[in-house]
Amino acid sequence: MTHTTRTLLRATLRLGALVVGVLAILGVLAPAALASGASGRIDHVETSADGTVRVLFSVPGLPSQTTIDPSTIGAWVNGQKMHATAQLAKSSTNAIRRVAILAIDVSDSMHGAPFTAAKQAARAYITHAPSDVYIGIVTFADKVTTAQAPTQNRGALLKAVGGLSLSLHTRLYDGVAAAINLAGSQGSRSILLLSDGVDTTGTPLGGVLQTAHDSGVRIDAVALNQQLVANSPLEQIVAATQGTVTSSGTAQLQQLFTSEADVLAKQLQVTFALPTSLSGASGNLKISVQAGGSTYTDEAFVSFTGISTNPTTVPQYPKVMVGHSSLSKSALIGGLLLVFLALAVLLAYGLTGIVPAELSPMQKQLNLYTVRGMRRSDAKKGGDPSEMRKTAVGIASQLMSKRDFEEVLSSKLQAGGMHLTPAEWLLVHVGVAIAAGLAGLLLFHGSAIAMTVLLAAGILLPWVYLSLKRSRRVKAFNGQLAPTLQIMAGGLQAGLSLPQAVDTVVQEGSDPMAAELKRTIVEQRLGVEIEDSLDGVADRMESLDFKWVVMAIRIQREVGGNLSELLLTVSATLREREYLRRQVNVLSAEGRLSAWILGLLPPLFVGYLALARPTYLAPMFHNTIGWVMWIVATVAMTIGVFWLKKAVKVEV
Repeated sequence: MTHTTRTLLRATLRLGALVVGVLAILGVLAPAALASGASGRIDHVETSADGTVRVLFSVPGLPSQTTIDPSTIGAWVNGQKMHATAQLAKSSTNAIRRVAILAIDVSDSMHGAPFTAAKQAARAYITHAPSDVYIGIVTFADKVTTAQAPTQNRGALLKAVGGLSLSLHTRLYDGVAAAINLAGSQGSRSILLLSDGVDTTGTPLGGVLQTAHDSGVRIDAVALNQQLVANSPLEQIVAATQGTVTSSGTAQLQQLFTSEADVLAKQLQVTFALPTSLSGASGNLKISVQAGGSTYTDEAFVSFTGISTNPTTVPQYPKVMVGHSSLSKSALIGGLLLVFLALAVLLAYGLTGIVPAELSPMQKQLNLYTVRGMRRSDAKKGGDPSEMRKTAVGIASQLMSKRDFEEVLSSKLQAGGMHLTPAEWLLVHVGVAIAAGLAGLLLFHGSAIAMTVLLAAGILLPWVYLSLKRSRRVKAFNGQLAPTLQIMAGGLQAGLSLPQAVDTVVQEGSDPMAAELKRTIVEQRLGVEIEDSLDGVADRMESLDFKWVVMAIRIQREVGGNLSELLLTVSATLREREYLRRQVNVLSAEGRLSAWILGLLPPLFVGYLALARPTYLAPMFHNTIGWVMWIVATVAMTIGVFWLKKAVKVEV
């Protein structure tokens, strides 16, 4: 065994011993910490006209096998011990009305395992909750729905859970307000809130916080698959009602809901007579009880004229009118249908308003030597496009009013070897974009963000495809230039003229060089000077090397000389430049790859979040600071990408 191996082995053993020791310490200290910091909870206080006080007291987090001993109950008001009795609330003869509302997030982000776990957890809560508890169900997504009013009918509740379905958006704040309203105003009222995201509707948080504080309802929240963040909306909501918020994964959700139902099952109802001196006053109430060998206590400043367990110093939040700023699923689908209707109207207008002009015999003959004519001459006879296609292309041609745009697009299509006219390309491009947007709407359950992302992809990707195809063809053209010049030089040495030498390349070469020089031969036969035609090839392919070749041919034509030797010299020079260019590309490959990774990683990750977890991005679209962050990030990314491009680009 080598020294390095022994060192690694010793380090591994030490790390394992440290982990085991920490776990052992935690295992020993955890029960002691629980015992020393044990805390109960005063959930509800009622005072009747005859001065009888009834209190609901619970012990959250108590192990399922541990029971509370009602005989150990103790109650103090302002330090004065009361003669109190206690029994389980579910078996009390004069029981306080208990209402529990399940507020469940049914937004599209819950799709899959989270939604299945949420329904299983709701069923477990309903099954384990005491039979005297009235349970209601509120769901919220693109709208807030009362799935079941508070009832003791467990069958109706389970049926309501089975009928839950997903939808767009997350009306979290409206869902909380609806759950508070559904809980009513009588008895002990609590809400168990489940959500996996933030509110996406733009509803102000302040109004919801004030409503929650004034209601006297306790709200406990479960943040599904989320990390708890200080001062988050869920934290503020539960803080306004003295509730708690818990982060839970999908696997632990059912156990968490079962524990919440078990708290209700073990809840005590404490009863004692209030002294006459304290009737109608406020004071400090303390409750104590023993369970499993530990003592659990809680204190609250309450009013003995009604229900009050909230502190007296809670911040007041501004009352703001609740508004809705999001689009519903029906509105999105309706807007998409209007787009298709507009396209149909435009196409119908084209069917009746555009009549293709008939070409004269001379135009038909000359058309064979144009780009479109060359493409159609390669097609099979009898394969003419339909009248509908002619009309659609005609409409697209009319939409391209700027000739410079059409010329630039035509040049790009020709350089990329695309056998499409600018109008046909535009028609295909629009069709791809609309199809991508529709796919995003249908595949992601009407998600507006997914539709927007795929629509943007449908707009950008065809341009990216055309640019890549054009750049690859130009690169292949430049790579074939040196061998082409050598073939032309050989033909000139054999006694051929320059057009004949070019035709030799057409016959023996391959695309893209052969296709471009074939067009040169056709134009030369129509009367165009071969130098001018070759200049057109250099412009289309944006090849500076080929421009130099044409310039050399022009100079040789004017001053005389041996053209074959000139072409061989230029060919050798181009070979050396191509070798140098490839060597530079190899040496700069790492930098260029880093630039691509750094430039594409942020937008690709944002696109992934938009499709997988749209609620994570929702605050960026519904808050002013979110839009500011978008603008700053976009500007910074643009500057960074521009700088990286300049840093890794080497001119050869």
